[in-house]
Amino acid sequence: MSRPNILFASDRKAAALLDLKPSEFRGLVEEGVLPKPTKIGSYERWDVEQLQAIARGDAAHGMEGVNW
Repeated sequence: MSRPNILFASDRKAAALLDLKPSEFRGLVEEGVLPKPTKIGSYERWDVEQLQAIARGDAAHGMEGVNW
């Protein structure tokens, strides 16, 4: 049986997907470089597809002022 695709990730898992430490990931979120999480009940989760689009540069429209 195959594993399901991850749709939303915790900060630790989202950081790992981007090869960052959780503290680095949170810092980029606080700076506005990465998106804020979505609330699912009492949980904060990041949209994995959105993070992938940002990492690929597909979501960079309108973000010309951001220094990657």
